[in-house]
Amino acid sequence: MKFMKLGSKPDTIQSDGNNARYVASELATDITVTVGDVKFYLHKFPLLSKSAYLQKLVASGNEENNDEIQISDIPGGPVAFEICAKFSYGMTVTLNAYNVVAARCAAEYLGMHETIEKGNLIYKIDVFLNSSIFHSWKDSIIVLQTSKSMLPLSEELKVVGLCIDAIATKACIDVSKVDWSYTYNRRKVPEENGNDLNCNGFRNRPVPKDWWVEDLCELEIDLYKRVIMNIKTKGILSHEVIGEALKAYSYRRLPGFSKGVIRSGDVIKYRSTVDTIVWLLPAEKGSVSCSFLLKLLKAAIIVDLGEMAREQLVRRIGQQLEEASVNDLSIRAADGEDVVYDVDTVQKIVKEFLMQDQNAEFESEDNEVQEIRRPGILTDASKLMVAKLIDAYLAEIAKDPNLPLSKFVDLAEMVSCISRPSHDGLYRAIDMYLKEHPGISKSERKRICKLMDCKKLSVDACMHAVQNERLPLRVVVQVLFFEQVRATASSGSSTPDLPRGLKDLNIGSHGSSRSAATHPEEDWDAVATAEELKALKGEIAALRMSNSIGGSERNGGDSRNSVDKVAICKMKGLLKSKRIFSKIWSSKGAQGENSGSDSSESLGSANPEEAKSTPSRYRRHSVS
Repeated sequence: MKFMKLGSKPDTIQSDGNNARYVASELATDITVTVGDVKFYLHKFPLLSKSAYLQKLVASGNEENNDEIQISDIPGGPVAFEICAKFSYGMTVTLNAYNVVAARCAAEYLGMHETIEKGNLIYKIDVFLNSSIFHSWKDSIIVLQTSKSMLPLSEELKVVGLCIDAIATKACIDVSKVDWSYTYNRRKVPEENGNDLNCNGFRNRPVPKDWWVEDLCELEIDLYKRVIMNIKTKGILSHEVIGEALKAYSYRRLPGFSKGVIRSGDVIKYRSTVDTIVWLLPAEKGSVSCSFLLKLLKAAIIVDLGEMAREQLVRRIGQQLEEASVNDLSIRAADGEDVVYDVDTVQKIVKEFLMQDQNAEFESEDNEVQEIRRPGILTDASKLMVAKLIDAYLAEIAKDPNLPLSKFVDLAEMVSCISRPSHDGLYRAIDMYLKEHPGISKSERKRICKLMDCKKLSVDACMHAVQNERLPLRVVVQVLFFEQVRATASSGSSTPDLPRGLKDLNIGSHGSSRSAATHPEEDWDAVATAEELKALKGEIAALRMSNSIGGSERNGGDSRNSVDKVAICKMKGLLKSKRIFSKIWSSKGAQGENSGSDSSESLGSANPEEAKSTPSRYRRHSVS
C-alpha cells in the first residue's frame, strides 16, 4: 500500500482520554472546535490560515463566543478533522488508501483551497490520488470502497468516477503487463513467504485474462455495476471474461447460489444483486454457461424478481438448452404449491428452444432466402440432446406423487416432434410415473403410454416391458410382437410396420358398434396380469422356432407376411381363449401411434443426466 506524509513537525495533538484533544504548546489555546462528541482545543492562527470555512464561522460569530465552534456534519467526523488540523499546524500526517477519501472530503468541507494558501491540503491530496493511488490496483479498489461512506460529496469531487475508470483501465490492459491481482500479492512477497519454494513458481505462472474478477467481488453491487459497465464500454475484454466475472461475483455474494438456492437473509439486497447481474449479462450467446443461467433463474424466482428479468433469463436459457443437465432444470416450485417442481417454467424454456427453428424459417421466407442457415438454427444434434434431457427430466419429476398427468404429457409432447433413435429414456419416465401414481385411471394410463413408440425400445427395455405389470396389455402385446419381428427379420432389414390387427389395438374399435357394446377397449387398457404376461411370452416364443423353419423356404416378402399372419392368429387364439378382446381383431380403426414404456428399476440407474449434476462446491476456472 502506498502512503504520503505531509508536514515535518512532530505530532503534538494529544488526548486526555475523555473525548478531548489539545495541542501540547506553551501558548494557550484560543479556540475550541467541537466535532461530534470530541472537543479540540486549538489555536486560531494556524487553522484560519488554511480554512476558509473556519474563517467564515469565526467572523460571523459573536464577540463573546467566537472562540467556540460547533461542527456536526463534517465528512469523516473527528478523525478526518484531526488530519486537517494537523496539516494546518504543519505536523506529520500520513495519508493512505483508507483515509485519503475522508481527508479529501473534510478538506473540501473546510475550504482548504489554493486560494487560501498555496500548497493547501486539497492540492496535496489530489496530487497523491493522481500520482499514486490511481496507479495502484489494490489501492484503487480500497479507495472506491471507502468512498461509499462519503457520498454524495465523494461523487461530486469525482473521486468515485476516477477510481472506477482507473480500475476498469487496469482490468483491460494487456496481461503481459499485469503483476497478477492483489488478492495473491501477499503470497508473492518474499519476506512474507520466507523460504517457500512455491512462491517463485507461483510468480512465474502465466496471467489469465480474468485475473481481476475475484478482486472486484469485494465491491458492493452498485459500485460493481459501474465498474463492469465501464469495462464493457471500453470494448477490449471478451464477453466470456465478462461472463466469468459475473459468475464469480454471484458465487461470492449470493449465499447458497452454487446449490441453486438463496439462504435466508436480506431479500431486498439479494434481489438487487440478482437483478443487476441479469442486467449486466453480455448479449452474446455462450458468454455464460446454461448451468449458470439456470442458477440465476432459480435465484430470481426465490427473491421474486420482476417478470421482465425472468423472461430474459428463460429466453437466454432456451437458446442454449442443450448444455443443461437434469439437476440444472430441477427448479423447485414456490412455497405453498402441491407439486415439487416448477414444470411450467421448464415448458417455457423448451418453447424458447423450439422457437429458434421457427424464427429461422420465418426469416428465410420473409427474405426469400432458401437453404441458408444463419447462426442459431437448431442442429439435429442439439435437438437430440434436448430430447434426451427432457426424457431424463420427466423421469425425475415423475417421482412427485402430486404431479398432474397433464403436465407430464404436455411436456413430453413438446419434444415429440424431435426424432430420436431410442425411446428408452421416455419409457423410463413413463414407467416411473406409473409406479408413483398407481391410482390413475385406464384412460390416463392409455394416454401416457401412447407417448411411446414400441419399435424404438432397445432389447433391454423390451425385456423389462414384457414383464412390467404396470403397463396396459395392449402395450405388452405390441412389445412382444416387435421383439419377435426383430428376432426373425433378415440381417440388415428395417423393422416391419405394425400389422393392421395390432394397429387396431392401439387405436381402438371406433368403427364397430358391436365392439363398442362389449367394451373391448377397457380390457385392452387394463393392466396385464402376471399370468397373461407369461402366456403371451410363451406363444411368441413358440413362433420363434416355427418361423425359423418356415422362413427359409420363402422369399423375403412372403416370409414377412407369414410372420405377421401367424403372429396374429396365435395371439387371437390366446386372447379369445380368455373370453376377452374377441372383437378387437375385426375392428376398423385409423392409423395410430404405437406405445410402450420403460422401467425405473432396471433402466433408471442408466440415466446419464444424473451424472451431470452441479458439484456442491463451486470451483472457478480462469479464462485464459
